[in-house]
Amino acid sequence: MICTIERGFALWQTRLLLLLGRRRAALQRVTRRLERHPNDLYALATRAHLRAEWGDKPAALEDFLRLVQLAPAQASAWFNLGFLSEALGLLAQAEAAFVRAIELDPALDRAWYGLALCLIAQRRLDEALLALRRNTELQPLSPYGWYQMARVQVDRQQPEEAARLIRHLRSFEPKVAAQLERETGLGQTRA
Repeated sequence: MICTIERGFALWQTRLLLLLGRRRAALQRVTRRLERHPNDLYALATRAHLRAEWGDKPAALEDFLRLVQLAPAQASAWFNLGFLSEALGLLAQAEAAFVRAIELDPALDRAWYGLALCLIAQRRLDEALLALRRNTELQPLSPYGWYQMARVQVDRQQPEEAARLIRHLRSFEPKVAAQLERETGLGQTRA
């Protein structure tokens, strides 16, 4: 009972500090919490996010690695590990983390998108295209997957398919479609 009250108070303090914009104090608070309770998943995830926001990505990566050790069935932890690993250029680790997140939660659209970015960076375009298709099935009105899919089609030397994707994107994100037209050199595509 006392442990639950203490944990609740620590969570409340951390949230309040974050609401007040006192990130350094919040980081110190969660670090103190972790010194006493090293397996507190919420504190560990919070510290990882704060460290990543502050640019201490190697330390945040350590926290996320510990988090997936402690909570191997938590898809969001694997996604965050993948996201940070990809940002650090650790593509094999990022790919494995995104795959694990997808295994745990096949509807996690962000993990499909992250996996696609890893595959694109590795020039595995056909596999990336499959991941992007799944991402756009899950998030049909998000322009990011469509944008990357069109870029992949250009890289695969499939300008007609890229133009079709740009036309589709124009139906709900005309600014992004125009940007793609400029970047790809496909010019104005007609519906």
